[in-house]
Amino acid sequence: MFDPTSPLFPPVLPSRHGMLAVDDLHTIYWEEVGNPQGIPVVFLHGGPGAGLSPQHRRFFDPDQYRVILFDQRGAGKSLPLGECRANTTQLLVEDIERLRVMFGIEQWLVFGGSWGSTLALAYGQAHPERCLGFILRGIFLCTQAEVDWFLHGAQWFHPEVHADFVAAIPEAERGNLLQAYVNRIMSDDPAIHWPAVRAWSRFEGRRVFLLPQAEDPPSDTLDLGVGRLESHYMANLGFFGEDQLLRNMDRIAHLPAVIVQGRYDVICPPVSAWRLHQAWPGSVMNMVPDAGHGAMEKGISRALVGATEQFKRSRGFV
Repeated sequence: MFDPTSPLFPPVLPSRHGMLAVDDLHTIYWEEVGNPQGIPVVFLHGGPGAGLSPQHRRFFDPDQYRVILFDQRGAGKSLPLGECRANTTQLLVEDIERLRVMFGIEQWLVFGGSWGSTLALAYGQAHPERCLGFILRGIFLCTQAEVDWFLHGAQWFHPEVHADFVAAIPEAERGNLLQAYVNRIMSDDPAIHWPAVRAWSRFEGRRVFLLPQAEDPPSDTLDLGVGRLESHYMANLGFFGEDQLLRNMDRIAHLPAVIVQGRYDVICPPVSAWRLHQAWPGSVMNMVPDAGHGAMEKGISRALVGATEQFKRSRGFV
């Protein structure tokens, strides 16, 4: 049921949706929402592997925006689910370009949160001429320090959550927790990989919101997508050189951007958003004082909708 107190726009259905084969292995799901003559925007979901939600359509005024959303390789309705072969950031960037060409869009606004912010920056730096601007949430630059924090920082704020995560791995393998999880998550044996992907997904899910939330029942699609793709991308540091996204900021520094960050985000701590803002002098930083990582926390949702509304009015953020 629609919540009139929500900062989001009312629920909306896609006007079109379909599947696009991007190579011999992967076929990605896409959908188009809103006004075909509106401001084009591409929505990049998080994870990697988390996939789309109907809620993601609601950050945009459907009368004024033409929204293109898609499940990235291995995520959501894309096939094969959880597939890590031929799955790199560079190939995801190529997929975004395929969609842009397919829809006949010259330039678009790029909107992404968490891993979606990582992919948005990578796409923008590869194709700055195709970007109108950026709305980014919960910044993740995919550095070694951030990966280490994701795996081990939880013990400082959520020690019981971290203890459960570690307990799934034999003591002899805990010296390299990421590799121990990768070994299990990538196993062909369902008796091995399902407990591992569920432990990984739950480890993240229990830390997303500032305030505790009722845990959702296990979702095979979400758990397999998140468990396999997050561990795959983290093990490869996003297929970037160290601090590559900041080192290449000159490619997009002339474009407008809003950065929305939860003050108490323990998945993607605020230091990454701050570093990005410092490297992007024209960016607008919105530090939400009463939020964690979740895009659907009201303070963050309100800030994201505010950014899309401001861009709609001015084609920028000033």
